[in-house]
Amino acid sequence: MALIKHVVCAMSGGVDSSVAALLLKRRGYNVTGVFMRNWDSLDEKGVCSTEKDCEDAYRVCQSLDVPFHQMSYVKEYWHEVFSNLLKEYERGRTPNPDILCNKHIKFNHFHKYAIDTLGADAMATGHYARTSQEDDEVFEQAHTAPPTTLFRDRFEIRNPVKLYKGADLLKDQTFFLSQIPQQALRQTMFPLAGLTKEFVKKIAAEAGFHHVLKKKESMGICFIGERNFENFILEYLEPKPGNFVSIEDGTVMGTHKGWFTLTLGQRARIGGQRDAWFVVDKDIVTGDVFVAPTTNHPALFRDTVRTERFHWVTEDPPPELARTQMMDCHFRFIHQMPLVPCTVTLNMDGSVWILLSQPVRALTPGQFAVLYKGDECLGSGKITQLGPSEFTLQKGHAASFFVV
Repeated sequence: MALIKHVVCAMSGGVDSSVAALLLKRRGYNVTGVFMRNWDSLDEKGVCSTEKDCEDAYRVCQSLDVPFHQMSYVKEYWHEVFSNLLKEYERGRTPNPDILCNKHIKFNHFHKYAIDTLGADAMATGHYARTSQEDDEVFEQAHTAPPTTLFRDRFEIRNPVKLYKGADLLKDQTFFLSQIPQQALRQTMFPLAGLTKEFVKKIAAEAGFHHVLKKKESMGICFIGERNFENFILEYLEPKPGNFVSIEDGTVMGTHKGWFTLTLGQRARIGGQRDAWFVVDKDIVTGDVFVAPTTNHPALFRDTVRTERFHWVTEDPPPELARTQMMDCHFRFIHQMPLVPCTVTLNMDGSVWILLSQPVRALTPGQFAVLYKGDECLGSGKITQLGPSEFTLQKGHAASFFVV
């Protein structure tokens, strides 16, 4: 008789992970729920819902009659996600902590804890995403060492697991999973893969999970929550006042508390200005933040980005790209933004240039360029360089590149 497989489910105290655990239990698996504590609520002044979330996750596990564990990754989150976030802001970039949290915490430390410490056959999360393997295949995955070279030996026979969009395209979360390691993906189940959010809520209601159904969707920075960003970041970085400068004529429009409190495309709060001005560029040497007078000013639109070394979910670039160094696919750098057709060029160092079919508003260094081919999420790379803006090109300047 086959042994019942043990699956460790990441529990956040929300409706998605609660239903994921319920579905695993219904399928006959031995389920263990684990709540991850990634942010120390005693460390800052903001309201933290960690205790309530933990209690909600525990109540779900109790009602399912499955073991419940708590794990603290506060130290790891600080060193591998939050410190990186602060450094990126100081460099004038706008990082994405949710992508980094999945890469470093959930699909690295938590994955190892589930498989190596708890002895699970697989881990599971409440993400809306699919993979190319059936659940049974997850249990057949043996641990393999990652490659030591930039690209693998082309003669090696492999069958990498691919990452696909979830059935609910409005809730699809592959964007946030675009940096996860192949080894973790091979050993991960996504019980909500084929479900819509509405159906998940229906399952939760029928199961009596009313305490998690009442909760608001969390929309703030991963594990930091929803609070005034400028106040929050100034608790960790020294204010570095500078000027708001008009991109059009160099006029000083006002002052700010630090370029790291602002991101490209956002409205700049400038005292005494009746009209809306928007952030279009930053100079971290002078501290100047350049602004333009309309939300769709040409200084905000560009059609070219370069990334750092690209992370391919399958570990290797797609065969077409490896063969010809060029490939057509689709791009986004914000979760749920419409996909934009693009042409990708692979560089010798593993980075890529991405040329978009049309200029896109507020492309931002530090954010991740995520690529798709049909339903497949190919992976992502951090944006490090931008091509010239429409405004620069219209002025007839030499094609300058914004590098941070």
